[in-house]
Amino acid sequence: MSENPRGRYNNDYNVASFETFFQAWLVRQEHLRDELISAQENHHQSRDEDLKELVKRVLAHYQQYYQEKSKIAQHNVFLLFAPTWFTPFEQTFFWIAGFNPTLAFRVVNDSVKDLADEQRRRMDSLSVETRVEEKLLNDELARIQESVAGPTIMELARRRGRLGEWEMTEGEEVTESNLIASLESLVANADMLRTTTAAKVVEILDPLQNVKFFTAVARLQLRIRRSASHGESEKDKG
Repeated sequence: MSENPRGRYNNDYNVASFETFFQAWLVRQEHLRDELISAQENHHQSRDEDLKELVKRVLAHYQQYYQEKSKIAQHNVFLLFAPTWFTPFEQTFFWIAGFNPTLAFRVVNDSVKDLADEQRRRMDSLSVETRVEEKLLNDELARIQESVAGPTIMELARRRGRLGEWEMTEGEEVTESNLIASLESLVANADMLRTTTAAKVVEILDPLQNVKFFTAVARLQLRIRRSASHGESEKDKG
């Protein structure tokens, strides 16, 4: 058997380790959601500095997720395209191993009703800019898919992500190595777009608007997760 081009993946350890982190991360997210709700309800008693500090902690919370996610990508990027820590229902909202960055603009429209004209202009401009970047990454994903003969990226992810080790000829090894490098770069760029889009939205909004925005984001993510868990429970009962 030939050596894996990126070394042997210890998938069981990697997945178990990340899932442990992710469960704790979700608990912290619930706590932050409660803080955001409280800050929104009692904003008349809060200083802008306090709201800014809360938003700063929320951003750090999400940054921690992306840092841990990047470690998984370095061990086995295929896991991110078929993540066991997300349900199939949650994955229906995904775009390149994570939530679509343009979701931020829909959340802003639904949760922040007091945008000034200049804020709306800047938000519209950022939305256009983000969609252009999304298209470039979609084109890159299509190019990667075309370079793979046969199975789709998702099929490969389910196969490679679960098995971790497989037998390859020398030629297949080179192809596999190139594919892994391309997918790692793609995911890193998609995550960069997600984080920079969120950071730019924060720059446009004022402190209270940011609290409203992140409250809506946390509620949406946790609602999707609960809906997925409830659906799985009902399926098990059936």
